[in-house]
Amino acid sequence: MHDSNPSSAKPRPRGRPPLAPDAQASRKALLRAGLAQLTERGYVAVRLDDVVLSAGVTKGAFYHHFRSKADYGTALIAEYDAYFQAQIARSLGRADLTPLARLQDFATMAEAGMARFGFRRGCLIGNLGQEMASLPEDYRAKLIAVLEGWQDMTATCLRAAQDAGEIASDQDPETLAALFWTGWEGAVLRAKLERNPAPLRQFTAGFLRLVSK
Repeated sequence: MHDSNPSSAKPRPRGRPPLAPDAQASRKALLRAGLAQLTERGYVAVRLDDVVLSAGVTKGAFYHHFRSKADYGTALIAEYDAYFQAQIARSLGRADLTPLARLQDFATMAEAGMARFGFRRGCLIGNLGQEMASLPEDYRAKLIAVLEGWQDMTATCLRAAQDAGEIASDQDPETLAALFWTGWEGAVLRAKLERNPAPLRQFTAGFLRLVSK
């Protein structure tokens, strides 16, 4: 029987409908494949055919989730940022370590991550920054925002180090955090180039000597 009362109809939910389980799986596979490909080879060198082959999905599935390679890159930036913020928070949030020891823990953790892939993969954000001349211009602000977010987390840790007496009171935690990430990204690039952890260890040791009282 037809119900003529409009108020009895269920309202249509707003927003994008949730993905079906198989669609969620294909999107996750594409993001995993993209992160692996781009951290190793870079944005320009990676073709969509490489991505869909690695993800084990069709090109049609790719375009179901992403309008273009540029749209896909934007999703990869967000995915990598969420992943890496969690990694940073895991180390910098350790209550069992002093603040500067937490920063060392982050460096050790990040080194282990690079070593797991034979130092063939670098930082997605650093890689994209080096390719910026060939990327969509709106990536610039996205990459800067990601780095600034990581810097803010690091500055909080360095302020805690200052409160604990590990860093001199006349030091500026925000400036030191910016210095850390500028140097760290360079160390990651060189570690990838040389395929060994020495640049990461040298930079971390030098930075901690610089900031310690």
